[in-house]
Amino acid sequence: MADKEAGTFMNEKELKRKKRIKLAIYIAIFVVFQVIVITAFSLTVLKAKTPKFRLSDVEIKTLTRNASSSPSFEVDITTKVKVKNTNFGAYKYDNSTVAFSYQGSSVGQVAIQKGKAGWLTTKNIDGVAVKLNYQALTNMTAASHLDSEFSTGVLTLNGNGKMTGKVELIWIMKKKKSAEMSCTIAINVQSQTIKSLECK
Repeated sequence: MADKEAGTFMNEKELKRKKRIKLAIYIAIFVVFQVIVITAFSLTVLKAKTPKFRLSDVEIKTLTRNASSSPSFEVDITTKVKVKNTNFGAYKYDNSTVAFSYQGSSVGQVAIQKGKAGWLTTKNIDGVAVKLNYQALTNMTAASHLDSEFSTGVLTLNGNGKMTGKVELIWIMKKKKSAEMSCTIAINVQSQTIKSLECK
Protein backbone atom coordinates (compact mmCIF):
# COMPACT_ATOMS: atom_id res chain seq x y z
CA MET A 1 0.00 0.00 0.00
CA ALA A 2 2.84 2.32 0.91
CA ASP A 3 4.55 1.54 -2.41
CA LYS A 4 1.34 2.37 -4.27
CA GLU A 5 1.00 5.72 -2.48
CA ALA A 6 4.66 6.51 -3.16
CA GLY A 7 4.14 5.72 -6.84
CA THR A 8 1.09 7.95 -7.02
CA PHE A 9 3.02 10.76 -5.31
CA MET A 10 5.90 10.37 -7.78
CA ASN A 11 3.47 10.46 -10.73
CA GLU A 12 1.92 13.66 -9.41
CA LYS A 13 5.38 15.24 -9.02
CA GLU A 14 6.28 14.17 -12.57
CA LEU A 15 3.04 15.64 -13.94
CA LYS A 16 3.66 18.91 -12.10
CA ARG A 17 7.24 19.00 -13.41
CA LYS A 18 6.05 18.43 -16.99
CA LYS A 19 3.42 21.15 -16.57
CA ARG A 20 6.07 23.57 -15.32
CA ILE A 21 8.30 22.71 -18.30
CA LYS A 22 5.39 23.26 -20.72
CA LEU A 23 4.57 26.56 -19.05
CA ALA A 24 8.22 27.65 -19.27
CA ILE A 25 8.28 26.69 -22.96
CA TYR A 26 5.10 28.68 -23.64
CA ILE A 27 6.49 31.71 -21.80
CA ALA A 28 9.77 31.44 -23.73
CA ILE A 29 7.89 31.21 -27.07
CA PHE A 30 5.77 34.22 -26.10
CA VAL A 31 8.84 36.25 -25.12
CA VAL A 32 10.64 35.37 -28.39
CA PHE A 33 7.51 36.27 -30.37
CA GLN A 34 7.25 39.62 -28.59
CA VAL A 35 10.94 40.35 -29.26
CA ILE A 36 10.41 39.57 -32.97
CA VAL A 37 7.30 41.78 -33.12
CA ILE A 38 9.01 44.68 -31.33
CA THR A 39 12.13 44.37 -33.50
CA ALA A 40 10.05 44.29 -36.70
CA PHE A 41 8.01 47.27 -35.45
CA SER A 42 11.18 49.23 -34.67
CA LEU A 43 12.76 48.46 -38.05
CA THR A 44 9.68 49.37 -40.07
CA VAL A 45 7.13 51.59 -38.37
CA LEU A 46 9.52 53.46 -36.08
CA LYS A 47 12.32 53.87 -38.63
CA ALA A 48 12.23 57.31 -40.22
CA LYS A 49 12.85 57.16 -43.95
CA THR A 50 14.08 60.11 -45.99
CA PRO A 51 11.20 61.63 -48.01
CA LYS A 52 11.65 62.25 -51.74
CA PHE A 53 11.48 65.76 -53.17
CA ARG A 54 11.00 66.00 -56.97
CA LEU A 55 9.84 68.13 -59.90
CA SER A 56 7.25 66.70 -62.29
CA ASP A 57 4.90 67.75 -65.09
CA VAL A 58 7.08 70.64 -66.29
CA GLU A 59 5.41 72.73 -69.01
CA ILE A 60 6.89 75.48 -71.15
CA LYS A 61 4.70 78.58 -71.30
CA THR A 62 7.06 80.80 -73.33
CA LEU A 63 10.62 80.48 -74.59
CA THR A 64 12.56 83.34 -76.12
CA ARG A 65 16.10 82.88 -77.37
CA ASN A 66 18.73 85.20 -78.79
CA ALA A 67 21.51 83.57 -80.78
CA SER A 68 24.07 86.37 -81.10
CA SER A 69 27.62 87.09 -79.97
CA SER A 70 26.09 87.21 -76.48
CA PRO A 71 23.41 84.51 -76.64
CA SER A 72 20.60 84.54 -74.10
CA PHE A 73 17.26 82.95 -73.31
CA GLU A 74 14.14 83.55 -71.27
CA VAL A 75 11.87 80.66 -70.30
CA ASP A 76 8.59 80.73 -68.39
CA ILE A 77 7.63 77.34 -66.99
CA THR A 78 5.08 75.82 -64.66
CA THR A 79 5.87 72.70 -62.72
CA LYS A 80 4.54 70.43 -60.02
CA VAL A 81 6.60 69.73 -56.91
CA LYS A 82 6.11 66.32 -55.30
CA VAL A 83 6.97 65.41 -51.72
CA LYS A 84 6.75 61.63 -51.30
CA ASN A 85 6.50 60.46 -47.69
CA THR A 86 6.84 56.70 -47.08
CA ASN A 87 6.75 56.97 -43.28
CA PHE A 88 4.12 55.89 -40.76
CA GLY A 89 3.76 59.50 -39.70
CA ALA A 90 3.39 62.95 -41.25
CA TYR A 91 6.37 64.82 -42.69
CA LYS A 92 6.21 68.52 -41.80
CA TYR A 93 8.62 70.44 -44.01
CA ASP A 94 9.92 74.00 -43.74
CA ASN A 95 10.08 76.77 -46.34
CA SER A 96 12.51 75.77 -49.06
CA THR A 97 13.84 76.90 -52.43
CA VAL A 98 14.34 75.23 -55.78
CA ALA A 99 17.20 76.87 -57.69
CA PHE A 100 17.57 76.56 -61.47
CA SER A 101 20.88 76.86 -63.29
CA TYR A 102 22.49 76.67 -66.71
CA GLN A 103 26.09 75.48 -66.92
CA GLY A 104 26.53 76.29 -63.23
CA SER A 105 25.11 79.83 -63.51
CA SER A 106 21.89 80.74 -61.71
CA VAL A 107 18.94 81.42 -64.01
CA GLY A 108 16.12 81.63 -61.45
CA GLN A 109 14.54 80.16 -58.37
CA VAL A 110 11.18 79.51 -56.79
CA ALA A 111 10.10 79.37 -53.14
CA ILE A 112 8.18 76.40 -51.76
CA GLN A 113 6.00 77.24 -48.78
CA LYS A 114 6.12 75.05 -45.69
CA GLY A 115 3.55 72.28 -45.51
CA LYS A 116 2.85 68.68 -44.61
CA ALA A 117 2.85 65.33 -46.42
CA GLY A 118 0.65 62.81 -44.62
CA TRP A 119 1.26 59.15 -43.76
CA LEU A 120 2.37 57.07 -46.74
CA THR A 121 1.27 59.74 -49.21
CA THR A 122 2.66 62.08 -51.86
CA LYS A 123 1.97 65.79 -51.44
CA ASN A 124 1.52 67.51 -54.82
CA ILE A 125 2.24 71.23 -54.99
CA ASP A 126 0.62 72.25 -58.28
CA GLY A 127 0.99 75.27 -60.52
CA VAL A 128 4.46 76.39 -59.44
CA ALA A 129 5.43 79.17 -61.87
CA VAL A 130 9.08 80.01 -62.56
CA LYS A 131 10.69 82.63 -64.80
CA LEU A 132 14.19 81.68 -65.96
CA ASN A 133 16.60 83.91 -67.84
CA TYR A 134 20.24 83.77 -68.81
CA GLN A 135 22.69 85.93 -70.72
CA ALA A 136 26.24 84.84 -71.52
CA LEU A 137 28.01 88.16 -71.08
CA THR A 138 31.70 87.48 -70.63
CA ASN A 139 31.80 83.70 -70.27
CA MET A 140 32.79 82.67 -73.81
CA THR A 141 32.71 78.97 -72.94
CA ALA A 142 29.11 79.23 -71.77
CA ALA A 143 28.25 81.38 -74.81
CA SER A 144 29.73 78.77 -77.14
CA HIS A 145 27.89 75.99 -75.32
CA LEU A 146 24.59 77.85 -75.53
CA ASP A 147 25.11 78.48 -79.25
CA SER A 148 25.75 74.77 -79.69
CA GLU A 149 22.57 73.85 -77.81
CA PHE A 150 20.54 76.30 -79.89
CA SER A 151 21.97 74.62 -83.00
CA THR A 152 21.08 71.11 -81.83
CA GLY A 153 17.69 72.33 -80.63
CA VAL A 154 17.97 71.03 -77.04
CA LEU A 155 18.46 73.37 -74.08
CA THR A 156 19.53 71.64 -70.84
CA LEU A 157 18.80 73.17 -67.44
CA ASN A 158 19.26 71.93 -63.88
CA GLY A 159 17.00 72.23 -60.85
CA ASN A 160 18.32 71.65 -57.32
CA GLY A 161 16.83 72.00 -53.89
CA LYS A 162 16.94 70.87 -50.28
CA MET A 163 13.93 70.43 -48.04
CA THR A 164 14.25 70.19 -44.25
CA GLY A 165 11.61 69.03 -41.82
CA LYS A 166 10.54 66.50 -39.22
CA VAL A 167 8.84 63.11 -39.45
CA GLU A 168 6.30 62.54 -36.68
CA LEU A 169 6.28 58.77 -36.21
CA ILE A 170 2.80 57.68 -35.07
CA TRP A 171 2.65 60.59 -32.63
CA ILE A 172 5.42 59.02 -30.54
CA MET A 173 8.60 60.70 -31.69
CA LYS A 174 9.89 63.35 -34.07
CA LYS A 175 12.94 62.85 -36.25
CA LYS A 176 14.64 65.44 -38.43
CA LYS A 177 14.88 64.47 -42.09
CA SER A 178 16.19 66.39 -45.10
CA ALA A 179 15.22 65.62 -48.68
CA GLU A 180 17.42 66.70 -51.59
CA MET A 181 16.57 67.07 -55.24
CA SER A 182 18.68 67.20 -58.38
CA CYS A 183 16.81 67.38 -61.69
CA THR A 184 17.98 67.69 -65.29
CA ILE A 185 15.50 69.28 -67.70
CA ALA A 186 15.99 68.95 -71.46
CA ILE A 187 13.90 71.41 -73.49
CA ASN A 188 13.12 71.02 -77.17
CA VAL A 189 13.76 74.58 -78.36
CA GLN A 190 11.89 74.22 -81.64
CA SER A 191 8.64 72.78 -80.27
CA GLN A 192 9.02 74.47 -76.87
CA THR A 193 8.23 71.24 -75.06
CA ILE A 194 9.98 69.11 -72.47
CA LYS A 195 12.08 66.43 -74.10
CA SER A 196 13.06 64.75 -70.83
CA LEU A 197 13.00 65.28 -67.08
CA GLU A 198 15.27 63.22 -64.84
CA CYS A 199 15.34 63.65 -61.08
CA LYS A 200 17.30 61.93 -58.35
